[in-house]
Amino acid sequence: MQVSVINIGNSKGIRLTKHLLEKYGIRDKVELILEKGRIILMPVSEPRKGWEKSFQSMRNNGHDNLLIDDVFPDENLDEWK
Repeated sequence: MQVSVINIGNSKGIRLTKHLLEKYGIRDKVELILEKGRIILMPVSEPRKGWEKSFQSMRNNGHDNLLIDDVFPDENLDEWK
């Protein structure tokens, strides 16, 4: 696929169609990789985005309890000293 290089202020850039942006999951940022004479654009993945806000909400609502005890009754902690 060929795309035109266009002027954007004092810089130049390319336009990607809405279809390409949706197909490859590109939103606000891309990772630009320079590799063996090629420019590769990859969508930026933020798998933990929003976790902090969710964890704070869980804490505020009292939903941040342990599901499993962190120390078992038969555990010998002296062996770790």
